[in-house]
Amino acid sequence: MAGGRGSREHSRPHARAEATVATLPEARSGFRFEIARLTPSGRSFLVGLMILLAALAAYGVARSTSAFEIQTFEVRGAPADVAADIRRALGSERGETLLAVDLADLELRVEALPWVADATLDRAFPNTLSVTIVPERPAAALRQGASSWLVGASGRVLATLEPKQRLGLPRIWLKRGVEVAVGQPIGGIPEAAVRAVAPLTHAPLPARVASVRASDTELTLVLRSGFEVRLGDGSERALKLEIARRILPALGTEGYLDVSVPKHPVSAGTLDSQVEVETTTSTLP
Repeated sequence: MAGGRGSREHSRPHARAEATVATLPEARSGFRFEIARLTPSGRSFLVGLMILLAALAAYGVARSTSAFEIQTFEVRGAPADVAADIRRALGSERGETLLAVDLADLELRVEALPWVADATLDRAFPNTLSVTIVPERPAAALRQGASSWLVGASGRVLATLEPKQRLGLPRIWLKRGVEVAVGQPIGGIPEAAVRAVAPLTHAPLPARVASVRASDTELTLVLRSGFEVRLGDGSERALKLEIARRILPALGTEGYLDVSVPKHPVSAGTLDSQVEVETTTSTLP
């Protein structure tokens, strides 16, 4: 009896071990079944490849077919004369297919035009190339002797001017020898002067700016009355102009307002820079 009980006790661990070992093949088999189910069959792979090839073939045919030839240029955001310039610049693309044209390259071509600040091109199937532009904003008139040019807010020269054209814009006087070319940025100190008055194209001062005086360290707006708004260097232009916009209505027509230090604007009734009387402390951030 004892021998029998011992024999049964020794046999139980073996039975459990055998049962445990017997379950492993089933787990592996199930794992292999899951992989097989997730792996595409050869037939499915072949069908997918055929669909891809058909799509590529259809795209190739569409690129060469006359069904999508460019026939019309739709220009938005530009005045009539600028829109005409854009259509002429893109004229060589007429007859090309919409799918074949390089939109990024054409955008650069349009943006090279003097009056275009930014351009976005898109395909409007079946036969239209859509062009949306942001036009340049005239900011000032450049003067050099008897010559005059219109310059945009970006600093790019837009067109030549007759002496009495655009009298409402600030004048920026150029030194002899400064080269000016329509369609090109003016650069250097004159460009800093342009950028000083560029924000005024959409938010003017209470009084008209007649001219801009600029150097390496100073930007001064001279109003029509002769009153000066001294900006100091070109930093924080928008903040300085906003402070001037708020203070100027309370000042006279003679003297100056110095906002070169925005937190401590000062003004005086004379152009003598030695006389500085603080009028207010800016509350702007």
